[in-house]
Amino acid sequence: MKYVSTRGSAPPLDFEGVTLAGLASDGGLYVPEEWPRFSQDEIAAMAGLPYAELAVRVMAPFTAGSLSDDELRNLCQAAYGSFAHDAVTPLVQLDQQHWLLELFHGPTLAFKDVALQLLGRLFEHFLSRSDNHLTIVGATSGDTGSAAIDAVAGRERIDIFILHPDGRVSDVQRRQMTTVQAPNVHNIAIDGSFDDAQAMVKRMFNDADMAASNGGCFRITAVNSINWARLMAQVVYYFAAALQLGGPQRKVAFAVPTGNFGDVFAGYVAARMGLPIERLIVATNVNDILHRALSTGDYSAGTVTPTDAPSMDIQVSSNFERLLFDVGGRDGVALAEQMRGFEADKAMQLTNAQRDGASALFTSARANAEAMRATMAYAAERYGQILDPHTAIGLAAARDAGIDPAVPVVTLATAHPAKFPDAVKATTGVNPDLPTRMGDLFDREESFTRLPGTYDAIRDYVAEHATESTDG
Repeated sequence: MKYVSTRGSAPPLDFEGVTLAGLASDGGLYVPEEWPRFSQDEIAAMAGLPYAELAVRVMAPFTAGSLSDDELRNLCQAAYGSFAHDAVTPLVQLDQQHWLLELFHGPTLAFKDVALQLLGRLFEHFLSRSDNHLTIVGATSGDTGSAAIDAVAGRERIDIFILHPDGRVSDVQRRQMTTVQAPNVHNIAIDGSFDDAQAMVKRMFNDADMAASNGGCFRITAVNSINWARLMAQVVYYFAAALQLGGPQRKVAFAVPTGNFGDVFAGYVAARMGLPIERLIVATNVNDILHRALSTGDYSAGTVTPTDAPSMDIQVSSNFERLLFDVGGRDGVALAEQMRGFEADKAMQLTNAQRDGASALFTSARANAEAMRATMAYAAERYGQILDPHTAIGLAAARDAGIDPAVPVVTLATAHPAKFPDAVKATTGVNPDLPTRMGDLFDREESFTRLPGTYDAIRDYVAEHATESTDG
């Protein structure tokens, strides 16, 4: 399997190459050169498989040439063996049509664990083939950072630097990052938004001076969903849910709380692979750039508004570029020009081909704070389900989507409610307890560095504290 950049000029890479690279050298994102596709009989044959084995079946076409099936199987079994639920991503029924897909049974209580527990092991496996050292630089709006840190803390040949917007993540989210006392973990709180942090990370990937630091032996990669391997792992749970609800003979719709577009793009990939999906419902909060783009073609960034759903407080959704590339004819040169315009002006209009291609599968909805709270209260009173704010936004969109009652609608439950106790208690009156395995979180010592929200400050800190690669 070869991968190409959405901006057309970076050289194609294999799976190992794109995993270690993260962002393409031309500033684009890697996607498969062509989508692998399963027949309906092949999908039906996956029903009833344990999650790790299903993951091997779904991901093997993407890792071909870089991992044997046995290597992939060993990595998946190790990644998912630590989850607190044997099903890894269990389904919970709400009523005749609506279901929750619980994605928070991993070590940091968020859907990011499903991908990052595997990605950390992929890094270590590929690095073991050489004396290379890897510097991971990532930005987080709340959950990616803790999941990435948990996945690579203490692992050999890896340093990790995670930027989070100071004061704009929940106390639980922050502490899950800053209480990990491993020598290869570096937490940075920046004065700015997640979008500011994400822009600095992207800039660092294409900084020639940064690449030349430490004698030219500086190798950077990403754990955000700009890394294809992370997004690939998220495709699996769409297959898992659909198979349990009658797929592939029966179509299923999914409602996805969305910020950076990676989680819902994984559903698009599942559809391209042959999984029958009725609709992908993109659920946004008031930071609604994706809703505006999908409903009117206006992809224009505004000012980020802090909310009780901080992982969705994003105005630049990196993975949207992958969709625009695929539905717009896979013209990397044209998309590169379009994205350069957006990066300069923070505004652009989707082409007719992009709008038509997206509308074939996607719809979208915007839920403000009132709608979010109303849905949290409704789920608690009607179903006895305590939802975190992000999941509530997803369920609000699912209930308003007008999907045929015969089609199951699965809302992705992206985080455990205990990660957002203040918002949950204020709305439902319930103080959600952390699972016992994390019960001492607020007794652990924190360690992090506050830096100004400037690129120079971040770049200099990373260059000073990173370990150089020995293969330079």
